[in-house]
Amino acid sequence: MARCINKLSARAAATFSRPGRHSDGGNLFLAIDKTGRRRWTFLWRRGGTTHEIGLGSASAVSLARARELASEYRDGLAKGVSPLERREAEQRARDGKKTFGACADALLDAKSSEWRNAKHRAQWKMTLEEYAKPLRALPVDGVTTEAVLSVLQPIWQSIPETASRLRGRIEAVLDFAKAHGWRAGENPAAWRGHLALILPRRSKLARGHYAAMPFDDVPAFIGKLREREATAALALEFAILTAARSGEVLGARWAEIDVEEKVWTIPASRMKGGREHRVPLSTKVLAILERLCVVRSGPFVFPGQRHGNLLSPRALEMVLHRMKIEGVTVHGFRSAFRDWCGETTSFPRELAEAALAHVSGDATERAYRRGDALEKRRKLMEAWAGFCEPKAGSNVLSMTRQNASR
Repeated sequence: MARCINKLSARAAATFSRPGRHSDGGNLFLAIDKTGRRRWTFLWRRGGTTHEIGLGSASAVSLARARELASEYRDGLAKGVSPLERREAEQRARDGKKTFGACADALLDAKSSEWRNAKHRAQWKMTLEEYAKPLRALPVDGVTTEAVLSVLQPIWQSIPETASRLRGRIEAVLDFAKAHGWRAGENPAAWRGHLALILPRRSKLARGHYAAMPFDDVPAFIGKLREREATAALALEFAILTAARSGEVLGARWAEIDVEEKVWTIPASRMKGGREHRVPLSTKVLAILERLCVVRSGPFVFPGQRHGNLLSPRALEMVLHRMKIEGVTVHGFRSAFRDWCGETTSFPRELAEAALAHVSGDATERAYRRGDALEKRRKLMEAWAGFCEPKAGSNVLSMTRQNASR
């Protein structure tokens, strides 16, 4: 008895050239048109009418795969579901699939009325856009524990406060998605009974001030830093000389830099305090930007290895690790700058706080204060850059031993 299905051999499927439909059985056909184009097609009858759906080019879809698809469509027909209805349902499911980034943005919009001021929204937005960037393109129902850990572990020890807040905000996004029916199951960012068993508890992490390098050691450190050619090394020097936070530096865009005015304007959306911050650029910082401009390849001042991406949030900490500088954090260089201001200069305290983008004074004092003292801060940052310039005979080894012994 002739076979009802699987009539074609692999050789026949590859060599048939006669135009027309060649049946493999079970509603599956190899269709060849007059130009020689070959494709798989599935035919069925419903209500006295013949219907057809394409399964793809024969050069891209193998005979075995075409038979699998035909089998799935026959099973659907037996249940009363036509191949066209099945394909439309699959397309709707794909179109309706939410990404983590889309859910995060929707949560920000939904919670806007709950926040007391723009600062809180800016903080949530920054962490969910910058630190959680690897998650944003993932389907929200595909975010796993491994994916959550991939963004938490690199910063869990180095910037624990930010990491803890990031975890909570990721958990909130995933709970928000579950409440809307966009994902199901347990929350992979939950702390109790889950990540608490994987990550160290906050009580085991460093508390209080960030570990800082003594400001007297900074010039020698920068001298060693300049021996490294990596973009991350330039980004770290840029961060030190501008006294900016690492997240602000890593997210810096060329559009924010005004070389002629010697100003870097960080938008409120990327600032911890949710307020625009202007940074006067010293001569040394402009020299760094000039080097980077020669190899500029995208919107970011400090691009990552993949085109269009910025450096990893942990990139600056890894520079310290590779240089074997222990007991020091990137954020601690801001403290070194502040200590230098207070102990060795006559610049007013308010000017130093403004350089760090700290909000100082009570509400009344701030209401009467106008401007951001940009030109006064320019003198401060030039003085800091001058102090940070490596001195002849300076030795970073003594600094390393001192920090390691603390």
